[in-house]
Amino acid sequence: MSEKNRDGKRAARERLAVQREKQKAAEKRRRGLIVGAAIVCVLALATVGGILAANTGKSGSSGPSIGPSGATGKDGLAIPVGRDSAKSTLTVWEDFRCPACKVFETVYRPTIHELVDAGKLRVEYHLVTLIDGNLGGSGSLHAANAAACAQDAGKFRRYHDVLYDNQPKETVDTFADHAKLIKLAGKVGGLDTPTFQKCVKSGTHNGWVTKVNSAFQSGGYSGTPTVLLGGKNINADQTMNPAKLKEMVEAANKS
Repeated sequence: MSEKNRDGKRAARERLAVQREKQKAAEKRRRGLIVGAAIVCVLALATVGGILAANTGKSGSSGPSIGPSGATGKDGLAIPVGRDSAKSTLTVWEDFRCPACKVFETVYRPTIHELVDAGKLRVEYHLVTLIDGNLGGSGSLHAANAAACAQDAGKFRRYHDVLYDNQPKETVDTFADHAKLIKLAGKVGGLDTPTFQKCVKSGTHNGWVTKVNSAFQSGGYSGTPTVLLGGKNINADQTMNPAKLKEMVEAANKS
């Protein structure tokens, strides 16, 4: 072998090693983002006297519990996405104002969509108001109600994603503005209708959201997002990533 060929192979090996180290570092950063953001949402609990005391005394937080169309699970507190025949179920407790929830969405959304569209995964979303209770405001409540209104229109998943794509800073209560929520509905084809607008403005599902949040409180969960696969908390698995989630779901479908 010529010296030139040996140098070329050595350089290729070195480039491959550098690429692998970059991939490892990127994966570590992604995990750190999820863990770090989750800590922000959890630590916020300590800033109020009553842990997870969401929406107490806020206008529109009470009233009859009117669940959105197709709500499922215990007491009808979950919005389902995916086929009933899917062998794996991902249970998500989330808050549209929570930055850790957005990080989870950013990292896992493509994989979750892929698995749902393939009929291998069903997701049950529980919409809570953790940040409203910790930092004040009503954006968590109003955004959750608007998402439930989108569910009535059969457009929950797309609007759900739009809300996270346009999430304001945690301390800015942008989602408390009905006009903002309706404007964002314009990004989802056919959603911004008089029926949707009335549902958002009247807080049709506010009582239901409050009921979901009460279940979150009584469930003893430590923060958002809380993500369960088949009832097991995957947040506790430090090795969890989209590839591993996909492997677990596909393994369940093969069994």
